[in-house]
Amino acid sequence: MSLAVLTNIFIMVALLYLLYRFQKHYLPFTRRVFIALGMGVGYGACLQFFYGYPSETLTESISWFNIIGNGYVALLKMIVVPLVMVSVISAILKLKGADTLGKISGWILALLMITVSIAAAIGIISALGFGLSAESITSGVREAARGEQLLNTVSRLENLSLPTMLISLIPANPFMDMTGARSTSIIGVVIFSAFIGVAVLGLHRKQPEVAGRFEQAVDVAHAIVMRIVTMVLRLTPFGILALMTKVVAGSNFTYMLQLIQFVIASYAALIAVFVVHLLMVTLVGANPIQFIRKTLPVLTFAFTSRSSAGTMPLTIQTLTQRLGVSEGVANFAASFGTTIGQNGCAGIYPAMLAVMIAPTVGIDPTSLSFIGTLIVTIAIGSFGVAGVGGGATFAALIVLSALGLPVELAGLLISIEPVIDMGRTAVNVSGAITTGFVSGRAMGEVNMETFNNACLELDMDAVS
Repeated sequence: MSLAVLTNIFIMVALLYLLYRFQKHYLPFTRRVFIALGMGVGYGACLQFFYGYPSETLTESISWFNIIGNGYVALLKMIVVPLVMVSVISAILKLKGADTLGKISGWILALLMITVSIAAAIGIISALGFGLSAESITSGVREAARGEQLLNTVSRLENLSLPTMLISLIPANPFMDMTGARSTSIIGVVIFSAFIGVAVLGLHRKQPEVAGRFEQAVDVAHAIVMRIVTMVLRLTPFGILALMTKVVAGSNFTYMLQLIQFVIASYAALIAVFVVHLLMVTLVGANPIQFIRKTLPVLTFAFTSRSSAGTMPLTIQTLTQRLGVSEGVANFAASFGTTIGQNGCAGIYPAMLAVMIAPTVGIDPTSLSFIGTLIVTIAIGSFGVAGVGGGATFAALIVLSALGLPVELAGLLISIEPVIDMGRTAVNVSGAITTGFVSGRAMGEVNMETFNNACLELDMDAVS
């Protein structure tokens, strides 16, 4: 290990210690999150300035920073399955009946399909408005290699159909799903947990004592899991510092500038979708400014981590403790929203790619028939992303292959994937939160006193 790497690690440790001191002095959680974000951007920029990209010193330093950043994301993923399982079971036991479960699922799935269709339309408008075209992008060695990789991947999707996707959601082996072995594991855990909850509701009529004992056990498990969640969430500022440092220090800004038009167009579309989310919140009688203030910490983490699954514990906590959504709605919205109807990865991204690639095979991307087919394909395909996993890449492959477009051209954007993926992940999480909140309002499952509570740090004090 060189002296330069040791120096970089020492500076990172010093920054982490500074955040620790802020925590000890009870600086509000939200402020610590944004301080960590700023520190990460600043330190990452300094590393870029001193070492340039690429650099062996930079690469080795980032590998050490990953212990904090990737380690924190791994801890969040560790608690996802137990959190979802006990929360879903606990929430169902508090429902009035199994019919309510069907209404919750129906509302959430319908809203996810609606929002991803709107996101697709916005992606199309953005690509056309900025005049994006795959023909104008230069292909290098990395892009060509990525294109070949995508061609190999798409062969696995040739026999994939919507019925197959739906069947893949069923947890044939729920214990395997608890290990996260499949791309649909979270949905599988939700379905299995729902069966347990509904079974206990039925058991209340025949063996109330047994059902009562089970409910007590679930209450104990829920309390323990929530305590673990609190312990892990205390590390959020530290994780954001390391993750943001890695993103800024490890980005190739030269390639990014070559594709700056696509970056701007993507973020214009992402912002527009976020505005749609705020309009939906406004339509159900909530203050959009309050919504932004209360969801900003979780969206910030989603932006830096680039992991919707890793953000799920924060998503659930935000829905329940900050926005006042009931546990049942919150858990279903967060779980389904992580793998189905992702507004950023499965809506905007494949729509923009399809519009860019269509002219290369002689298709007019402005024709109404193409646009209508594209939106419908994206809506259906977004539901199927959970069946294959891989987020934006697989969503794009599903849509492009379904429309008969050359999938290898998607590899042209490999250089700016990390930068775009940050915004996409934040919009995915925003879509899940918006879906949960709007569904909850429609069903009377939102405590507006909690939502309107001006004390933004009240729910975070447990994590401070």
